[in-house]
Amino acid sequence: MKVPDEATLWIVNDPVQIELAQNQVIAAAENLGYAKAALFAIRLALHEAVSNAFRHGHARLPASVPVQLSYRATPERIDLAVEDQGPGFEPESVPDPTLEENLERGSGRGLLLIRAYMASAQYSKHGTRLEMSFERAS
Repeated sequence: MKVPDEATLWIVNDPVQIELAQNQVIAAAENLGYAKAALFAIRLALHEAVSNAFRHGHARLPASVPVQLSYRATPERIDLAVEDQGPGFEPESVPDPTLEENLERGSGRGLLLIRAYMASAQYSKHGTRLEMSFERAS
């Protein structure tokens, strides 16, 4: 079965659905010949984004409330968007996990990983939508 290069998926907080959605994105990148290191980076960033959407954005919502995942895979880049239905947040308010006073805290590491692996990562809609891109090395 051919995986589409572009799709919008609605996923609920269920490990099986989350894994299936991530696998679809990775399969689209694999079909375009992305290297294993690129697939690792894309999977990790996507996992962190979806986890954050459910853990923080949907913290007070039922598990049945879906998160929207959109992707577009081209030979040059993979564009991803994860949007939750929560109240939003200010990304600037997340403490820097690399500062000594925050090393013991459990927050901020996912955002750090996303920013490290993606060419761009920006929040919009008051922090409920994360748009990120992975650019293929030339």
